[in-house]
Amino acid sequence: MPPRRPGRAPRAPFDPRTYLPVDIFAAITDTRVDRPDVVREEAEKRQRRNRLTENGRLVILAADHPARMVVHTKRDPLGLANRHDYLARIVRALTAPGVDGVMGTPDILEDLFILNRLVRERGGRPFLDFKLMVGSMNRGGLTGTAFELEDRFTAYTVDRLVALRLDGGKLMFRLDPRAPEAGRTIGWCAEAVTALTARRLPAFLEPLMVKRERGRYVTSRNPADVAKVVGVAAALGDSSLGLWLKVPPTRQFARVAQATTCPLLLLGGEASGNPMPVLREIHQAMEAGSNVRGALIGRNVLYPGKEDPRAMAAAVAALVHDKVPPARLGPVLAAARGVDPVLAPA
Repeated sequence: MPPRRPGRAPRAPFDPRTYLPVDIFAAITDTRVDRPDVVREEAEKRQRRNRLTENGRLVILAADHPARMVVHTKRDPLGLANRHDYLARIVRALTAPGVDGVMGTPDILEDLFILNRLVRERGGRPFLDFKLMVGSMNRGGLTGTAFELEDRFTAYTVDRLVALRLDGGKLMFRLDPRAPEAGRTIGWCAEAVTALTARRLPAFLEPLMVKRERGRYVTSRNPADVAKVVGVAAALGDSSLGLWLKVPPTRQFARVAQATTCPLLLLGGEASGNPMPVLREIHQAMEAGSNVRGALIGRNVLYPGKEDPRAMAAAVAALVHDKVPPARLGPVLAAARGVDPVLAPA
């Protein structure tokens, strides 16, 4: 092993329990039991943006995977099932410069509302003001089940999104041309887009072409498949105004971008544990068309191997908002590292 360079201490990995102390995490359940109205109160108090995006681009964290039984990371088959660890990573990434907001299921967003109140009550800095909060709507297509493509709307309703003053609804369909249940899900998504449009809420729709391989559905990243399914998604509902599409990066991504004028957000997929290939992939896709407008990305930001989630989130934001190329992201990553507890003084 080469000798350690003098004067430089090794960087400690991100520690969720240091960032989000155990007593504060435990108080979330106490609040759920004793003070459930905190969620409504925090939702009413939250300061919202005047408009969805300040520069036409968005970086939103995706935090809805456990509701579909997707809980594995590169290193741990139950990584996302540890709610303390998961919440700490979400808040850590959400506080990175340039991150616009978070998308999650009701339980996740309610945890965040409660945690925001607990931080406020203990003299810390609330973290939800001026951040977008998007509610995930259909999570009934549980991974590995016989009904996986019949993706029912089992989470947020449009009425609940409005009641909590959230900033949009997220929905998805996976298309296997041979599966009738996929067609039913597309119909439900069309109804949801129409309902969101009627309430003047943006719809974030994730259309995926999938195929069955070795007993599981795999997302196609073939440019022709992605372009075709984008064309289907863009036409759902009674209006495409306010519709953002979440799509996987592919080779020849310009062919995908040419399939619609709707704004496109890039997804990250399964956590690779290696930040740089993910950042390069996002950068290449962002260059593919003027309607490629950012990223709606989860596991590759929240579980970036030995990197700090805040640093990874800041790097994605720099790519999207500031057009910083991957080769020049070193200072961005370095500046965002270092663990300050969630209860940092206001």
